[in-house]
Amino acid sequence: MPLFFLRLPAFLAMLGSLLAMASAPVSAQTLDAVRERGFLICGATNALPGFAQKDAEGRWSGFDVDLCRAIAAAVFGDPDLIEFRSLRGETRFAPLQTEAVDVLTRNGPWTERRDTIYGASFVGTAFFDGQAFLVPQSLGLVSAFELDNVSICVIDGGDDLERIQEFFFANQATYTEVPYEDIDDLALAYRTGLCQIISAPGRQLQAIRRALPDPNAHRILPERISKDLLGPVVRSGDQQWFNIVKWTLFALINAEEVGITGLNTESLAASHTPVIRRILGVEGDFGTPLGLEPTFMADAIRAVGNYSELYDRHFGPQTGAALLRGQNSLWSNGGLLYAPPVR
Repeated sequence: MPLFFLRLPAFLAMLGSLLAMASAPVSAQTLDAVRERGFLICGATNALPGFAQKDAEGRWSGFDVDLCRAIAAAVFGDPDLIEFRSLRGETRFAPLQTEAVDVLTRNGPWTERRDTIYGASFVGTAFFDGQAFLVPQSLGLVSAFELDNVSICVIDGGDDLERIQEFFFANQATYTEVPYEDIDDLALAYRTGLCQIISAPGRQLQAIRRALPDPNAHRILPERISKDLLGPVVRSGDQQWFNIVKWTLFALINAEEVGITGLNTESLAASHTPVIRRILGVEGDFGTPLGLEPTFMADAIRAVGNYSELYDRHFGPQTGAALLRGQNSLWSNGGLLYAPPVR
């Protein structure tokens, strides 16, 4: 018998092992690792006011940070068991791939490429954004479609510049480009009158607006001329962890929809409404299949509030620079925010 056939069984066994290794999850033990460590390590790209900022005592706060606290509450029942890391750069996947962080709560916007080739998976959308326009209230503008014969500061050589060219061409309006290479230059030029308007992603415009002497003298027009979907990102290959982060986010959205807040989780436990009872873990057990307590959603909501409370805390009137929810309103209020039901 030829030597090849004698060795065929061993070859097939080795091939089977290699295929099994290739198809096995890259990391299927994130929950166990987080619990063994005793705290969640959470990252976000670039400190950005409203999303993630550090105070004089080194304490982090913001929308991104509270999403981390909600995940920690879902896992541990304690939102303070986190370590938050701000990662320089626009898209940081290596710290996630190397397990230096357990989850990213804000990264570059969700795209097909980022979701498929970097060993990372976008869990869902926590914040809808896009390129917008920051204008002084003195211009009396309420819509981007009113823009005409204006000077606009914009980042040079990228998508932002191309989009405003297309926008003004489509609307048969005129404008003057004032290009810069850095977002900080846009803010300085705007403050000193070198341009009338800034065009950039809404989240960056909100940070610029908050830093102005009188934020309420400026507004971000409601229209978006691009679409950016921002939300938690986890390592690919760990379906359990993916589901934990996903359903923690969905719990906050569903809680707003049915009126559960950070303050009424205890009192609503006596509710006879099935969906409320399911979210609070009073009826059914949606936590155990994830390796969590049946009350994990209630724990997350109690820690940071529902989505509305989370948004208002970091972008509401008390910040001195209220940002209209717009796209981030619930689907039932004309927005894009939506979560599958708990059942």
